[in-house]
Order: sequence, then structure tokens, then C-alpha cells
Amino acid sequence: MQIAVNILILPDFKAMTILQTKEDLQQYLGPYKQANKCIGFVPTMGALHQGHLSLASRALEECALVVVSIFVNPTQFNNPEDLEKYPRQLAQDVAILSALNTDIVVFSPTSENIYAGQVKARQYDFGDLGSFMEGLHRPGHFDGVATVVSLLFDAVTPDRAYFGEKDYQQLRIVETLVAIEKQPVIIVPCAIARNVEGLALSSRNQRLNVLQRQQALLLIQVLRDARKNFGTTSIEAIKKQVFTAFENNPECTLEYFEIADVVSLVPRNTKDPKKKYRAFIAAHIAGVRLIDNIELN
Repeated sequence: MQIAVNILILPDFKAMTILQTKEDLQQYLGPYKQANKCIGFVPTMGALHQGHLSLASRALEECALVVVSIFVNPTQFNNPEDLEKYPRQLAQDVAILSALNTDIVVFSPTSENIYAGQVKARQYDFGDLGSFMEGLHRPGHFDGVATVVSLLFDAVTPDRAYFGEKDYQQLRIVETLVAIEKQPVIIVPCAIARNVEGLALSSRNQRLNVLQRQQALLLIQVLRDARKNFGTTSIEAIKKQVFTAFENNPECTLEYFEIADVVSLVPRNTKDPKKKYRAFIAAHIAGVRLIDNIELN
């Protein structure tokens, strides 16, 4: 089989297969599809960390071949400065994946290739799922996410795709997208990866220094307090506790804190004992926007 494969050689690492167009990727995956081999897919925007590796490890356990995409998607950024500052480090990312498993296939397309020359988000209606929290504070974000996920699914045609629960609202959007478009892929939710202190791992953490990462622990602290108090304290009182905690830590700016049931993701002010809830938070530290969430009951 003749195929244009870009092989990146890195010191102390074996060569890995990197495919830069969806056409090359589909040709490469053809024999696996014909043999009914399970293909796992982990979509990323690069700047890989242990959270991404936990997704890839899960995929390696469950699939015959794993594709990891590294693509900074321009249509999901409503803040041009955030897009510009997002870390891009393909060689380092490939080295990290190589250390995990050299059989992983890296898909690193250009915007022009993945979008077929039309770098524009489609318009979706996800109803309440996309109306609050990230949907409210980042207009157009989920249209961009859904568009690129749909395009990547078309390129990879995976059997299973792995998404972390740190972006829980995004996970629910993707699950809904798959149902809307009848994509033949199983979405596999994966638990949030955290450092030893509890900070949710994020590519944006790389923009924080040691002191700022310590300050960022305020997010998990208020989330854990919310979980501890959820059974005995009203939602209104929990929110007041969170607001007070941020007022007492001026280096951290709270963007939102909400408690929503896990099905509708509509923020609630009262509890239904028959429903499951999660707390969601977004905050800014030294100009870096971080999000997190936690299961409450």
C-alpha cells in the first residue's frame, strides 16, 4: 500500500506514524476497517498531559488501533487572543505519545484539510444543553466543537471515541451530536484526571507558574466543599459560600458557579431527590481561564 506517511524521528524515541490529511488517514485505516478491527479515537488540541494519556491508555486497552488527533480548532474559540496563546508543540506531543505506545497513529491535519477549505462552524441547536455555563459565556463555542468533532468522526470513522469528564458539558454535547447525526460511534466518558493536589489537568495549566497553580486549587476546594455540603445545605447557600471564597481570594476571578442536573444541564436552585447533580465552575487566574466540575450525589 503506497501512502504519504510523515515519519517524525525524535531522540530516544522510535519513529511514529503521523498523517496530515484525512485522505491519507482513511487509506491507512482501510485494512483495519476491512478486517473489522476496533478503531479508537482520542481527539485533542495538543499540549498533551496525563489527562490525555489516560484517555489514550483506555483506548489502547479496548481497541485494536488508536488514533490521536492533534488539531487546534479555530472555530471553537470565541476569544482570538485565547486561540493565539493556545500552546502548540507537536514534536513534544509526539514524544509523549511515543513514550506511551509507538503504535498510536497521530492525525495532525491543517484547518484547510479538515474543513475542506471552508473554515466555518456549522449551526446547531442543542437546546438547554448548550444554553448555560460554557454555552452562555462562550457564544458559538459548542457550534465550533460540534463541527470539528463531526468532521473528525467523518475522517477517522472510529468505533469508539474517548472524552474526558472535565469538559462535561462538551461531553453531553458530543453525545447529543452523535444521536442527531446518527454517527456509528460509541462515546466513552472518562473520569477527570487530577494532579496529587486535586487540580484538574488542563493544557492551559502550562501557562500558570507554580504559585498560580497553587492559587488554582481554589476551584477544586470549593467544588469539594459543595459536594460535602450538598446533602444538608441549600443550593443558594452553597453558591454564597463559593462567592465568599472567591471574594477572599482576589487573585482568582470567578466567572460562574452553577449546580445542574446531569441530564438537562440546566442550572437549578432547588433539588429533586430523584435526580443526579454536578457542580460546574469557571474562573480566571493570571488571565488564564480554567474550568472544572464535580459529581455531587
